[in-house]
Amino acid sequence: MNARDDLDAAVGSKRPTANSVRRVGKRWRNIFTVPSIITDVCEIFKMRMRKKRNGNARIQACSDYLIENGEEIDRMREEGLLPCRLEIGCGKGDFAVATSKKHLDEPYIAMEMISDVILCGLEKARAANCPNLKFIIGNAKDLPNYFQKGDIRVIYLNFSDPWPKKGYAKRRLTHRGFLEIYKSILTKDGKICFKTDNAGFFEFSLEEFEQSGFELSELTRNLHESEYAKDNIETEYERRFSSMGFPIHRVVATLKQNLPAGV
Repeated sequence: MNARDDLDAAVGSKRPTANSVRRVGKRWRNIFTVPSIITDVCEIFKMRMRKKRNGNARIQACSDYLIENGEEIDRMREEGLLPCRLEIGCGKGDFAVATSKKHLDEPYIAMEMISDVILCGLEKARAANCPNLKFIIGNAKDLPNYFQKGDIRVIYLNFSDPWPKKGYAKRRLTHRGFLEIYKSILTKDGKICFKTDNAGFFEFSLEEFEQSGFELSELTRNLHESEYAKDNIETEYERRFSSMGFPIHRVVATLKQNLPAGV
């Protein structure tokens, strides 16, 4: 079986296996850059994802875990439940469920724009009985429609799409345009916890954070071999690609106090 056969096997079957994806990475490593392999395979997984059977009905069955409008956030604010933790691009919800259980004393909100993906998270939250976990089906650009300044204590960005093609930088969730949105809803000492397997995306993000008035800490380019590994909660993608031998990059970006005007 050649590399093309491996790629077809990885993304063409109903259940792509970790071994078939791993073979793609090993055999194509000298042809494409590592970020290109991971990005292309992830995008194909998304494109090949089958629509969930009875998806809308299943989402409604988990409606207790779903935030459908800004008025529900307003009620949380009035009840003194904010600030909270926010994950943007939560995928199938493994990280959201585990992290919300670690911080049961505060609300955790997970956002995902693809309803068929967030359905997995909703059903996992219901099965795990996570009382402090809620989900929003939406885009990061919509955050000001839900939140006000000081509503969010921590933002998690885990394995966001790196948008590597030329001219797509503004679509990256760590682009300064998005960082300005985050600054408008974070507390004064709010922070962003960012993880990625893409080295180029990581270096881009470090520069964007610093240019936008964030201080960097807990920076590592090999998370699983660092001092921060013991407290790390893995995502679905993280388990998959770290098992293939790719290092995970991580940093915490905290808002600087008394930012100068225009920053």
